[in-house]
Amino acid sequence: MLKRVCALAVCLAGLSPAALLRIELSQRSDVLGGQSFGSVGPYERLIGKAYFAVDPRNPANRIICDIDKAPKNANGLVEFSADLYILKPRELAHGNGAVLFEVSNRGGKGMLGMYDHAAGSLDPRTPEQFGDDFLLDQGYTLVWLGWEFDVPPTEGLLRLYAPIARDSGRPITGLVRSEFVPDRKETRHSLADRLQIPYKPVNPDDPALVLTVRDTREGERRPLPRADWQIEDGTHVVMPAGFQPGKIYELVYTAQDPVVVGLGPTAVRDLISYLKYGGSETVLGNSHNHLKRAYGFGISQSGRFLRTFLYYGFNRDENDHQVFDGVLAHVAGAGRGSFNYRFAQPSRDGHPFMNLFYPTDIFPFTDLPETDPETNLTDGILSRATKDHTVPKIFYSYSAYEYWGRAASLIHISIDGQKDAAIPDTTRIYFLTGGQHGPAAFPPPKPHTQNISNPNDYRWAMRALLVAMDRWAREGQEPPPSQYPHISQDTLVPLGALQFPKIPGIAVPTHVQLAYRVDYGPEFRTAGIVSVEPPKVSRAFPILVPQVDRDGNETTGVRMPEVQVPLATYTGWNLRSPDIGAPDQLNSMIGSFIPFARTKADRDLHHDPRPSIEERYSGRADYLGKIEAAARNLAANGYLLEGDIPQVVEHSAEEWDYLSGTQ
Repeated sequence: MLKRVCALAVCLAGLSPAALLRIELSQRSDVLGGQSFGSVGPYERLIGKAYFAVDPRNPANRIICDIDKAPKNANGLVEFSADLYILKPRELAHGNGAVLFEVSNRGGKGMLGMYDHAAGSLDPRTPEQFGDDFLLDQGYTLVWLGWEFDVPPTEGLLRLYAPIARDSGRPITGLVRSEFVPDRKETRHSLADRLQIPYKPVNPDDPALVLTVRDTREGERRPLPRADWQIEDGTHVVMPAGFQPGKIYELVYTAQDPVVVGLGPTAVRDLISYLKYGGSETVLGNSHNHLKRAYGFGISQSGRFLRTFLYYGFNRDENDHQVFDGVLAHVAGAGRGSFNYRFAQPSRDGHPFMNLFYPTDIFPFTDLPETDPETNLTDGILSRATKDHTVPKIFYSYSAYEYWGRAASLIHISIDGQKDAAIPDTTRIYFLTGGQHGPAAFPPPKPHTQNISNPNDYRWAMRALLVAMDRWAREGQEPPPSQYPHISQDTLVPLGALQFPKIPGIAVPTHVQLAYRVDYGPEFRTAGIVSVEPPKVSRAFPILVPQVDRDGNETTGVRMPEVQVPLATYTGWNLRSPDIGAPDQLNSMIGSFIPFARTKADRDLHHDPRPSIEERYSGRADYLGKIEAAARNLAANGYLLEGDIPQVVEHSAEEWDYLSGTQ
């Protein structure tokens, strides 16, 4: 059967200009032993690889950086492949007709954890790894595809297999910048971000290489003696005396053989186009075109990928079809990423004290065009998609952290920070009030931060928003209105105007993550070539944060019941612990959970300005009654599902027991 499937796929590719050549499966198996999911029935798991070939002369492919320098086959096409993972209804006719594609974050899988409250897994097999089966009960065809070339060769991670660009057969060289901030004293660190595979220096022993150290983002770079450090195996920098925690180390070097990184979004484009517009009967049993809609979902890096995907114009395929009908970019802030330029490092992001000055938070930020008066550039995230008539329905959702650490305000304010920006009719913005980048476990831990992390579980709202997106795309039913802070309402303010209460023992950040005008060289915007590293940094864009109430909780957005009926202050920020250095700096991606005093006596003893728990609620029943009322109001307005209210109340009960000492 597998041979027949693959042969048919090749045959169809020969009859059509579609860029997906074939899918080869290494495994086809039942999900959870053939268990039935709601009215959809059983699901099956498909694991394999997808093979592509694109024509560099096609206008849809000219947006790919270095596509003209990629090796070509006998037909003049550029070939590449990617790992593929699909969970689909055994009978597609019983599904809901929609592909939910998750852009894999560094090769992983996160949407079952987000929507189904499932345990994390690279290859879900157990009931715990499928959670409460929400997505399967809904009937989605769930799809993942490798798009990042530098993912480590770990079992279960999805990778892109792309060619190397060459200049008329000659190797191409260019600048690469490696930056790292140790959290402990160490003598060896990778040149890559996190666990990714780095570009190797052409000459690792070059005496002219300079490793610098600085204390802050804008601080002076101090060169370290060349004799004190060396490059080992072309992948790590080694310093026997040790790197100091909380310091920023940076090395710029010349590398060779850039991968054609832009084939990652190309692979996503062409797989989704294949599933929607033809050929998917070869593997999915879609002969009657049961897959009519496709939604792109991405968390963090993957949400930035989707913004970049739209910006470059990848939502138009080789046949001028629209690819994604809907895009759900979660906790992406105002960022894009390193997904389509020469020597790009796709894993590099941008945080207050991590991966600084990489091309992430760069102009433009808003969907509609705006003009930067300092550079005279006019652009918008959707400018190309608007021209191509391929603008999807868009949900931007994000937590409070993104205002502090990912410049989120720039997606909905003017470039001078003086007024609210216009939002397209096709876009909705949902600020998930008082959340961190990803909700912490409960009881919440304290991971090398000054405060315990934030357990505000906004995933219940994410489920309601997915249902709203499907209704919007399928039936034209308007989704819930956008919910985010506005300059015009004084709910979005400069950091200096934040009215955070003076809570004893709690240090409030004195700065936020800034987005700067950054110069990577004259060919960066036109050809995707970086020739200046570190880049030239000039004036920052204005960054604003949500205003708070007397408890320190934000006043706008989609306020989950535990924020509306609080037992604590929930913030998107947290400062680094002194044991990892730089304690005045924001910790990347982690918020704070600052409980109220249990009693008025405790409050008075510690001089806490926030009313205590006993002053707010007469008891557990009173508290939970107010939680349920808040949940029902959210459900009535489309920000929560009615069926999820019991679980929301149950979580709040656990929080009450934990904080009141009645466990």
